[in-house]
Amino acid sequence: MRSTIGTLFKVTTFGESHGGGVGVVIDGCPPRLALSSADLQTDLDRRRPGQSRIVTQRSEDDTAEVLSGVFDGYTTGTPIAVLVRNKDARPAAYEHMRDLYRPSHADYTYDAKYGFRNWTGGGRASARETVGRVAAGAVARKLLATVAGVEVLAWVLSVGEIEASVDADNVSKEEVESTPTRCPDLKAADSMIEAIKTARGNGDSLGGVVECVCRGIPAGLGEPVFGKLEAVLASAMLSIPATKGFEIGSGFTGTRLTGRTHNDPFVPDGSGGISTSTNHSGGVQGGISNGADIIFRVAFKPTSTIASPQKTVNREGKETTLAARGRHDPCVLPRAVPIVEAMALLVLADLWLLQRAVDVLPHLENLP
Repeated sequence: MRSTIGTLFKVTTFGESHGGGVGVVIDGCPPRLALSSADLQTDLDRRRPGQSRIVTQRSEDDTAEVLSGVFDGYTTGTPIAVLVRNKDARPAAYEHMRDLYRPSHADYTYDAKYGFRNWTGGGRASARETVGRVAAGAVARKLLATVAGVEVLAWVLSVGEIEASVDADNVSKEEVESTPTRCPDLKAADSMIEAIKTARGNGDSLGGVVECVCRGIPAGLGEPVFGKLEAVLASAMLSIPATKGFEIGSGFTGTRLTGRTHNDPFVPDGSGGISTSTNHSGGVQGGISNGADIIFRVAFKPTSTIASPQKTVNREGKETTLAARGRHDPCVLPRAVPIVEAMALLVLADLWLLQRAVDVLPHLENLP
């Protein structure tokens, strides 16, 4: 089972939803980076359950324990291990699902692949696994902000049929965090809250879209063939539980434009450099960052586990009915925001280090 992402900034997550804890090992973080558990806790608090009335009411404080790799407030260059203990695990709540397959969940596919599965909350298939990703993303955030001034910010763009109007060029973290929906369009946010409450009351769930902007990205990150920046980002985003789609820049909307209107003209940036006057490319051209903001969107399906009775089968293939119990998000979007940010940060930190490895080679002159 692959639980590792990255080449130089390598991240391995561990743990299960209702086990002793979850966490991450980060290998490849450079030494002498100022880092404290508080740097991790900020993002973990944004991801944790029970933070508002529109998310799961599982009670976890998600306190990060940094076990290694940090000494006297600085990274040592050795692997950083972070553990978050599960405090409110209730495996007995899943006893009735031991031999049943939850519709649209990973229960059947895990059995099909391994012939065995952890039925207490889905085990590694649970979104609780993303605690480790968010902790690692916080380390990547500190690294990229320190060495390159990079900022990564995501927000909820839509929930169900409700679409927000957001200016990606100017939206701030304060605006995003001003509402439990993490949608900076406050009018749309109010409608989203009511829609999520209604879905929960009806024993149902809602999906939506998270949008993300990465600012201060230097030109040159990514590879021109199989390691294209947008391809690596897509792979990272689609590894998040409940994701069903990824698009960057103009995305599918760009298919309705012509080349003349879609191309991004190059212009002087006013400081001796080069920029583009538009950004239909979403900051990536030919698989490589061009220095513009990277803007992308991730689609999340409605939460699979709902309180309404659903037809399913057991492990013997006999038909039955399942009404899930336990504590589940009626909409994953608000808590998905820091996870999307984390995965973008992990990709960018890895690509930044890879580019630094290229840059240390002497620049040869008079090449043909």
